[in-house]
Parts: sequence; C-alpha cells; structure tokens
Amino acid sequence: MNKLKQSNRRGWRPDWDGFLEMIQVLLQKPVRTALSGLGVGWGLFMIIITIGSANGLQNGVSQDLGDMAKNSMFMWTQSTSMAYKGFQRGRPIDLTISDVEYLAANSQILEAVAPQNQLGGWQGSNNVTRGLKTGAFTVFGEYPEQQLIEARPLLTGRHINSRDIQDKRKIAVIGERVRDILFAADEEAIGGSIRINGVNFTVVGVFTSMRSGEDAEEDLQSIRIPFTAFNQAFHMGDDVGWLCLLFDETVNADSAAAEIMSVLKARLSIHPDDNRAFGHWTVAREFEEIQSVFSAIRWVSFVFGGLALLAGIIGIMNIMLITVRERTNELGVRRALGATPGVVVRQIMGETLVLTVLFGLMGAILGVATIEGIDALLESMPDMQGGSFRNPEVSIDIVLQSLLTMVVMGGLAGILPAFRAVSIRPVEAIRTE
Repeated sequence: MNKLKQSNRRGWRPDWDGFLEMIQVLLQKPVRTALSGLGVGWGLFMIIITIGSANGLQNGVSQDLGDMAKNSMFMWTQSTSMAYKGFQRGRPIDLTISDVEYLAANSQILEAVAPQNQLGGWQGSNNVTRGLKTGAFTVFGEYPEQQLIEARPLLTGRHINSRDIQDKRKIAVIGERVRDILFAADEEAIGGSIRINGVNFTVVGVFTSMRSGEDAEEDLQSIRIPFTAFNQAFHMGDDVGWLCLLFDETVNADSAAAEIMSVLKARLSIHPDDNRAFGHWTVAREFEEIQSVFSAIRWVSFVFGGLALLAGIIGIMNIMLITVRERTNELGVRRALGATPGVVVRQIMGETLVLTVLFGLMGAILGVATIEGIDALLESMPDMQGGSFRNPEVSIDIVLQSLLTMVVMGGLAGILPAFRAVSIRPVEAIRTE
C-alpha cells in the first residue's frame, strides 16, 4: 500500500527508454520497415485525398446553384393530360396575376410568391441599346421577393422595390457584364438610360452573381425590371410566365410541390390526378440529390481507403511475425532475465503501434498538404475558378477518425505477434541459434 501511495505521488511518467528501444529495433532493418509501413501511409493518404476531392466536387456543384434558397421552387404551366369538367385533354394552361394572388391567399406553406416573365436571351439577337452600343441580354420582369429566392449581391445602386411595382416604374437593375458592354469604363451606370426593344429604362443598380461557369455568365448578362413595367412595356397584359416560390423550410419539397399544385389545379379546373399540367424544379430536391450522391462517394472513398489501410496493417502484422521469429533468442533471454509476459506483449505491440502511427501520420500529413496544395493552385489560376471542382477540403473530424481507425487496427495487428512472442519458452529460445 505504501509503495502504491509513493507511486501515485510520483505520478505516471512515459517510458522514453522503452520508446527509444522500439525505434532502434525498427531502424535495424530500415528498408523492410519502410516497405511495411508504406501500405498504412498510402491507405491514410488515399482516404484523405479521395474524400477531399469529393468535397471539392460537391462545393463546385453546390456553387453552381448560386445563393438560391434551399426551400425554393420554380413552377411553370404545360398542358393537361386528362379531360376534366368539360375541358378536353391537351388544354394549354396559362397563369395570370389573379391566379398568383389566389395561390398566395390559399396556400398554407408559402412564404413568398414571385411571378416572372422573360424577354430575349443573352445568346440571341441584340435587344438592348445605349447610344451606338448594343447587346443581346436576357430581360426579366420580376417582383422584389425574387431576392428572397435568388440573392444577387449589388455592386452599386439598389434592387427593385415595392414602389417600383406599384408605380410601374421603368427602371432596370443590370448585371455586371451588361454594364461592361453598354457603359464605358469611366462612365457611371447609375442614372444612365438603356433601351430595351425600343423602350427607355433608367439604370438604378448593378449586381454580380454568386454562380459559376455558364450559369454565372447568363446571370451577369441579364437585366431585371419591375414585373408591372415589363408587362406594360411589352404588352403582356396580366400574363405570368412562371412562378418562383419560397415555401416553409420545415415542409418536405415533394409535399410542398403537391400542395401548391393542388391549389392551382382547383383554381384552373385541372384534374387532381393530372401531374403533367405543371412542371416544377425544386432547389431543395437538387441539394438533397447532391448531398446523397457525394455522401455515397465519401463512403466509397472511405471503404476503399480503409481496404488499402487494412492491406497495410496486414503487411505490418506479417512483418512483425517475421521479426518475432528472428528475435526468438533475444526474447528468450529477456524472459530468462525476468521479463514478464506483459512486458513482452507491451514491447511487441508497442513496436507495431509505433510503426503504424508513424507512417499513418506521414500519410495523413501528406494527404492534407496535397489537398491544400491543389486548393492553392486552383486559387492562383483564374481560368480554373468557377468550374465544377472548387475548394477541395477535408475536415479535421475525418482526419482524426482515420487516425483513430488506424490506431485501433494497428493495435489489433500487434496482438498475434505479441502472443506468438509470449508463447516462446525461455529455455528453448536461448538454445536457438
């Protein structure tokens, strides 16, 4: 009891001598040690690289969606596929402002409704002029609520507001590329006048895009004007091209779509089971599909990396078994001099863990450094930015989980060699040449 108390007062101290002895044993045959540990390092390296790459792909694809709200939906009309209430099959469906108002008043899940119309296209014929400069741009008529669904950061000026809608103001918020094409570099865009299909609009804001690739280019070459001014200027009456909707984030995307279409079907005398009268695209579903795909990729990466790690661990176990056989005489001497089975087990398992952890850490560090290097390379190359591979990364949790898995597997790999060493009888081992 007194010895125990004295030991507790001294506290636990690491056995540095034992650790150095393990290192010396491993360095006796450096080539064999390196080759056996290489498999473990490669397994950790592959886990980090593949998961980091999967995250890079996910980041790129997610960025393509810009800053669209995850609980948003885009809906448009098509034609009926079922006869109903005296209407023939194939009846084209059109939406008006009164239909939008009805939907907003009767839906229980909608937080915002933003009807939209479109004119022209950025890859079409020229439809916008300013003096002698012309360009082909996509022109949208929209409501202020559109910013809740698709956020577009302003570079200068303002967005469309409710007063613009009420007064049918002929104002325009233009994309960055529109400004660069129609305005000189030293010219102020705010307050400038542009002509859209012969109708004058005053620029009140310039926005940029949070998307990437062609989606970003399309966004930056667009013009946003009040919905009411759009319909008045281009003789659209009360027609609505499509709906941009924001629903309660607690509601499932499929349930939200079903509820919204149910309200519109009742309003427009469409058969309740007619699922072709409306088309829709839900951002939430897109995000869910992205998450599920890349989660599967990460799990596959982890499995294959784990198999590579397992192969490395098996290699280490085989090497340690060979080492134990080669050190039969040494282990016998230790036992004869009073080394307990526990001491021998700790020695062999310690060597296995040191070998595993050392090369595992090297693989993990190299993997993280490679991911960081790729990220830095992409950042330094403007032509590579905005693609579908962006900001590859690996979380510290993944690294720690991989290292923990490696330590556990390394410990298991040392069990068989350790007990093989314990099974050696001291007298017979000493006699072994």
